[in-house]
Order: sequence, then C-alpha cells, then structure tokens
Amino acid sequence: MILAVFTPQAVAEKGFDLPEYDLPEYSKVYDDQRSPFKDATAALALAKETNRQVLIEIGGDWCSWCHKMDAFLSNNPDVYQALHANYVLLKINVSDSNENKEFMQALPPVLGYPHMYISSANGEMLLSKDTAELLAGNNYSREYWLTFLNKWSVENNQASRKAVSDETKATQQESGK
Repeated sequence: MILAVFTPQAVAEKGFDLPEYDLPEYSKVYDDQRSPFKDATAALALAKETNRQVLIEIGGDWCSWCHKMDAFLSNNPDVYQALHANYVLLKINVSDSNENKEFMQALPPVLGYPHMYISSANGEMLLSKDTAELLAGNNYSREYWLTFLNKWSVENNQASRKAVSDETKATQQESGK
C-alpha cells in the first residue's frame, strides 16, 4: 500500500513530501456528512499499519482558528511533515448542521475550537489539547507545534511508558514485592 511509505522513518530517511492529495479525505476537510465512527475506524487502522498515533481535530468550516491552523500548517512544511509522519489526522466536524453528539460524548470536554485529542492506534485516549497552548501571541508557534508533535509521537510515548514501567519495577523490587 502506498501510504505505508509515510512512516516516520521513511519520511526522515528519504525526505518524502506529504502532499495534501495523498491524505485520506478525513484528514483534509471538515465534512458534516461524514461518519466520524467510520472515519475513526479507518484512521485507527491506518495508524496501526503505519505505526503512528491518531490526532483528532475537532472544528468546522465556520471556525476562523481552524482556518488559521490550516494556513499555519501549509506555511510551515516542517511542522506539516512532522504532523503527518507521526500522526493520522482525523478531522471531525462539529457545527450547527451536525454536532456529532454521539461521537463527541465519548471524548473529554472540548475547551474551544479547534480542539485536539491524541489517541494511540489501539484507541487509547492519551491527551486532550487546547490548541490555544500552541499559540505565541496571535499566531501558532512553530516551536510549540514541533515540541508537541515530538512529545506525543509513538516513539516518545513508548519510551515514556517504558521508563515509567522500569521505574515501577525497580520500586517494587526495592520494596520486596
């Protein structure tokens, strides 16, 4: 499958570009007609296949900050590539025409729009993120974005879990458990 070349390793080693037209439709647009459950299932399958996390972006075409974020990503190719190399982007529409209530009830509360969640490829919710935390003044920060994307990537998340597991084991051994 062609999408398999978009693993973090392949992007780093070969410098692949990730043009928008190669992304699944659910990664490109907010669409009030799409099923968020079907899209989430597809995104999770792709994340498993390509060893990435899923970044769920909640917003809509009505959201001016969603448009600013899209423009920021388009104007910062290194951030765009880091995003798509490490995450399967899943855009979920929330609007007057379709609030996707049933899907949204399964997620922690949204603090504002756009709002993001990080999920493992197994569907484990790892993070709820207010995108205002990625701003420096009135613009998104390249540094904040790259730090955020790196911190929650599969590789760093696995390393963090292993460190916690190793620390727990060492503590248990010291206490004689």
